[in-house]
Amino acid sequence: MVSMDAEHRTDGKRIARNTLLLYGRMLLTMLIGLYTSRVVLDALGFEDSGVYSAVGGFVAMFTVISGSLSSAINRFLTFELGRGESGRPAEVFSAAVTIQLLLALCIIIGAEALGLWYCSTYLKIPDGRLDAVRWVLQFSILTFAINLVSIPYNAAIIAHEKMKAFAGIGIGEALAKLAVALLIAHSAGDRLILYAALMCLVALLVRVAYGLYCRRHFSECRFRPHYDGALLRRMASFAGWNFIGSSSAVLRDYGGTLLINFFHGPAVNAARAQAQQLCGAVQGFVSNFMTALNPQIIKSYASDDKAYMMMLVSRGARLSFLLMLLLGLPVIFNIDFLLAFWLKDVPPHTALFSQLVIVFAAMESLSHPLVTAALAGGRIRNYQLIVGGIQLLNLPLSYLLLVRGWPPETVTAVAIVLSQLCLFARLALLRGMVGLDAREYLKGVYCRVLAVSAAAVVPMIFVQRLFPGGWAGMLLSCCIILLWTGVCIVTLGLRPDERSFIMGRLAPRRAGR
Repeated sequence: MVSMDAEHRTDGKRIARNTLLLYGRMLLTMLIGLYTSRVVLDALGFEDSGVYSAVGGFVAMFTVISGSLSSAINRFLTFELGRGESGRPAEVFSAAVTIQLLLALCIIIGAEALGLWYCSTYLKIPDGRLDAVRWVLQFSILTFAINLVSIPYNAAIIAHEKMKAFAGIGIGEALAKLAVALLIAHSAGDRLILYAALMCLVALLVRVAYGLYCRRHFSECRFRPHYDGALLRRMASFAGWNFIGSSSAVLRDYGGTLLINFFHGPAVNAARAQAQQLCGAVQGFVSNFMTALNPQIIKSYASDDKAYMMMLVSRGARLSFLLMLLLGLPVIFNIDFLLAFWLKDVPPHTALFSQLVIVFAAMESLSHPLVTAALAGGRIRNYQLIVGGIQLLNLPLSYLLLVRGWPPETVTAVAIVLSQLCLFARLALLRGMVGLDAREYLKGVYCRVLAVSAAAVVPMIFVQRLFPGGWAGMLLSCCIILLWTGVCIVTLGLRPDERSFIMGRLAPRRAGR
């Protein structure tokens, strides 16, 4: 019989292997994506790019409805696989596909009615572009529906931890989007409409790829329409309470986009979109790490291995933040040079938006494993009421400040403050939900990463002024920041066993051994 420690070592190796696969995927998609966004911005221009972002943001608001069900599908499917032979993943998969098909139909109907009214009444668009906006709306709705139906297949690949396939399909999607960007850059027609149409086609191709892989490799991924009232009620109850958290996150992100469009116009929307694209390149390292880690958190809870789950949650939060710090600081300190190199014309506000979005992503990374642990427990009513309620404050607070004339970056600053309030609320709630030791988390994770941040950032504020301009200064700055931040992470951020492991790997092997 395999010991528990041996199983944990195997799980750890699987997490490491999957993380490396996802990092390779992310590096390629990041490079492709950054160049793609530059080509798209240059081909569409600030205004059309901002219009596409605003219309897409409106359609994405419907993830208020779909996001809660998507989380339910991921949780239930992974949980059933974690139960082993007693699980029912086939029933969960079929129920998930049924729900997503019905939901896609409802969203298409609702988005058609509300979208045409919103675009014609409230959306700020250049003169003579209303017809183009309507076409973009149609394609955006269809793209959203296709992505919605893909979720059960995507969840199956992640739940089975088949990250090689996940990485391959992701790279293929990035290359397809690059092809779209290059095509519209040389198009003589209406580039905005063509871009929306081709992005819809890419979504369809990705959906087909996910479906073919899942049907070939996973026995439960065979859609069989049937009615399981008990299962549907459990999934509906979970999704119903999770609706609050999903809606608050969507309103925070996409509601902020609409507020910026309303108060400052599409050009500033383009600035925020580019900032989020740049942040996504950095945040991708953390999100890929969590993609590899999340199934193990849920499966360990399903198999009643709570101690292992708590270790994964604490270590995942700490390492996620430290990784964001290591990769984000060189970008923050060299943001003007990087933006000038990346984009031919940098939209106003892009630099500060980029810096704030990276800070927000770093602070949010501390909560990602906590969210997974909360969803694994399944009893999320009080959790979503409290945490979701705090997040819902993003929209009204941002609106009140923008009305008073505050700059557009205020939307992201408000999100940073409220994200920390949500973190402390999660810690208090998870003590009762899954037995999390909140005091140990604050001491071993939160205070530790804040100490590392202070030690890494404060000296660089003064040292950065000494670097020359141009490529030489940027490269020197990045090398010194990476080196100093790495030293701070190893000495202050890692636990003794982690530090010993790394030092052992880096130290030369003794002769004869």
